[in-house]
Amino acid sequence: MRFIHASDLHIDSPLRGLDRYEGAPVERLRNATRSAFERLVDLALAERVDFLLLAGDIYDRDWQDFHTGLFFRGQMVRLERSAIRCFIVQGNHDAQGVISRQLTLPANVTVFSSRSAQTIRLDDLSVAIHGRSFPEREVNEDLVPSYPPPVQGCFNIGLLHTSLTGRAGHDTYAPTDLPTLVAKGYDYWALGHVHAREVLNERPRIVFCGNLQGRHAKETGAKGCELVTVEAGRIEAEFIALDVVRWSQLPVPLDGVDRLELLDEAFARALEPVLAGTTDRLHAVRVTLTGSTELHRLEAEQPGTLAAAMYAAAQDIGTAEIWIEQVRLDLSTPLDRAQAAQRQDAVGELVRLVDTIAGDDAELMRRAQVELGDLLGAMPAEVTAGDVPRLDDPAELRSLLMDAEATVLARLSASGEDA
Repeated sequence: MRFIHASDLHIDSPLRGLDRYEGAPVERLRNATRSAFERLVDLALAERVDFLLLAGDIYDRDWQDFHTGLFFRGQMVRLERSAIRCFIVQGNHDAQGVISRQLTLPANVTVFSSRSAQTIRLDDLSVAIHGRSFPEREVNEDLVPSYPPPVQGCFNIGLLHTSLTGRAGHDTYAPTDLPTLVAKGYDYWALGHVHAREVLNERPRIVFCGNLQGRHAKETGAKGCELVTVEAGRIEAEFIALDVVRWSQLPVPLDGVDRLELLDEAFARALEPVLAGTTDRLHAVRVTLTGSTELHRLEAEQPGTLAAAMYAAAQDIGTAEIWIEQVRLDLSTPLDRAQAAQRQDAVGELVRLVDTIAGDDAELMRRAQVELGDLLGAMPAEVTAGDVPRLDDPAELRSLLMDAEATVLARLSASGEDA
């Protein structure tokens, strides 16, 4: 017996703000969730699996029109023509109270009730699948106690959308814990809601398969599904990557790199492990330039120079398609701060001021709120939906402060002060 466990498709997730990125592959990014799901169905057909499990959040929100639902239904019809069944629990994004438009799904698809937990028996496979959908977006109770007991003589699968005891970046829904899942007596728990793949237990096997397609720079790495084979009660599982766009956050160390023409080599070296075996997809990369380099002074004199150099370096990568989503700077100019702080000139005064502010997190956040709070509050929603400075993150504010120092030092140097 073979099955696929997938979750968190978020079909037609809106991906706002892409238009502000010059040269962004907007349509490919917006269609990525559909393309990844088509790959999932292709895999199910190629592997001739017996059934597909979807552990919630098929959709990202209520349909804007019927095209989203028709796309999903069309993929279910492809499975039906090969006699592959599909079992679904609805999660917080696609709960019955969220999705207002409806389409009748083909007969091979079963959506578990939200009123109470159900058991679906597949007697031809000696399998029992237990599940319960979300009635509304917010489900605060532990659903596991309501799930039926395991069916004797069957391979028992629990299909559940849950935050467990909580995961960073995810709202707490249908909370439960690992001992509760283990005690239920099922053989496999197919979990959804958490977008990072996580194998929580082997006997019984309890797995967050993660989402099918990363949607932004915080959803990094390979995304896909679990392909599970069960023989005589023994489970063999394989993660299959299905994402068509692979998101990465890439630090590029520039310590000792003092010439602009050396950036190509530094970028290619940092990118090499990211591309290993994955040159068949678009790579969306957020680059952070790190380290102590004289190039920081050049950037301060000519803002945008290093970002442009990174975009050019990406164009020169011939083995894969690269789109740089953003270039961030976490750089410092080589400077003996202790010596500079002793100087009785503008340079010394600046370094002493920066050290004082940067050394006190509370003072740093207070000054940022005074100087930036009103400005950020006045920004339109489409701007603040992107990456803006977090006024409660001392590390991020300290990086901004050091960039400002480098800019001032560069201007002092240009005006005759020796920085």
